[in-house]
Amino acid sequence: MRARTAWAGAALLAVLTGCSGAGSDSGSSKPGGLGAQDRPEPLAQLAVPSVFSSTKGWDQKLAWVPGSVTTLPVTTVPGTETVAVMQVASNGYTLTARSGSSGNVAWRSAPWNPPTPVAGAEGGSDSGEAAEIPDLMGIEQDGQRYVVAYAHGMRGKDDLHEGVEVVRLALYPADASGTAVKPVREIDVPVSADPGEIRVQSTGGRLLVAWGEKGAFPRSSAAVDISTGKTSTYKDANVLLSQCQQAVACNSSRVMAATPEGPLVAMGGGGFGIPDRWFSDSIRPHQVDATTGILSSWNGTIYAAAPGYFLAGWNPGGTYGHDVTAVWSVHDLRTGALTAQANCAYELPDKNSPIRDFPVITSPNGRYLAAGPLAFDLKTKRGICLQGDGNRKTINLASIRDDGTAFGGVSDTAIGSDTESVPAQLNLQTATGDPKVLGLGTEVPYLTTPDGSGLFITRDANRDLVVSLRASR
Repeated sequence: MRARTAWAGAALLAVLTGCSGAGSDSGSSKPGGLGAQDRPEPLAQLAVPSVFSSTKGWDQKLAWVPGSVTTLPVTTVPGTETVAVMQVASNGYTLTARSGSSGNVAWRSAPWNPPTPVAGAEGGSDSGEAAEIPDLMGIEQDGQRYVVAYAHGMRGKDDLHEGVEVVRLALYPADASGTAVKPVREIDVPVSADPGEIRVQSTGGRLLVAWGEKGAFPRSSAAVDISTGKTSTYKDANVLLSQCQQAVACNSSRVMAATPEGPLVAMGGGGFGIPDRWFSDSIRPHQVDATTGILSSWNGTIYAAAPGYFLAGWNPGGTYGHDVTAVWSVHDLRTGALTAQANCAYELPDKNSPIRDFPVITSPNGRYLAAGPLAFDLKTKRGICLQGDGNRKTINLASIRDDGTAFGGVSDTAIGSDTESVPAQLNLQTATGDPKVLGLGTEVPYLTTPDGSGLFITRDANRDLVVSLRASR
């Protein structure tokens, strides 16, 4: 699953750090063949938005997941109703893929053995460090869909050998069947990173493994073509774009996504593009200049990518010392063509930082795209700014259904405020989103599926992680 720590708002952050939530001790699953453990269990008592049924769906407990983690081993598969989770087994880990709101088990993997965890991967309450655990991701590449299991660790380490540090990727066909499915391919990507400094993402249509820094986009990275197993390592992202050579300051460049056309590169200091394809000065919104600032640095900062698109922010200029409202735009990932734009006072990220406050999320059909307080309808090319204006509070989005129904949390940034994020529901088919507050304690879906179901992540009274799918009404 994509790393979504603080990105998904206070509700999910509570799950990741082990805070107890509503729910019952149900849905436990044991590794192995299809059998008694896959029979429907009593559903956890969840307060869900009214568009979901509280009595139709399924639960599965992942009791092995530590109380504080940076990722959760749960994923959906693009374009399908499949939800996959990872369970611990006596001789490794198993993957279980369930079909939509029925919860029927479509397939289960044979035990998978990741590399030996690196020192410190267990985290600790004394150090305040979260545990690093194996994870899952659904991906579609060139029309083929897979569930990818991955883990960071040491290959070949024993009493006689130091071993090699790698991220291991195990690829399972999303349409597999049976009770002991094996990966069609395993790929080891050499890395050098501390626990928590690994990111794996697939937003550009190819897998990108990045390492060596905290945050969403570490500086070192490698693209992986999962159909062939070929790995392309980017040792120095500063040399990938020719424009970097003429820039006044160009360091801390990063690969933001791996695409079939090449790496999507964000230059340190500003500007971005795909080498030998396009560059940001030719695809910028008409009201912004190609360069900005005293040093005339390249304008434009990539926020993050989503399947087929990326989100960028631009400095529109203005008087030095005065606040400016950023221009935010969505572009076609392959060509860079401008798709939609909006003005919003949400602050541009640091051009040299690997950190982003929120992930870019989309509805399952790709029509709606959002990141925190930014939302776009890519069919009508309309943007909505949900950033607070001094009176109206900020709303950060966490998930979106295909019908434009979105869910998130109202952020109270008032000085001295320590209140929890208030859950909210919006309608992105409208010009303003028409936000409405949900009842305190209402769970916000972590993901949605093409049939309108919501996937909820909570911890029960024993602080065990519970994955709950609730069907659409």
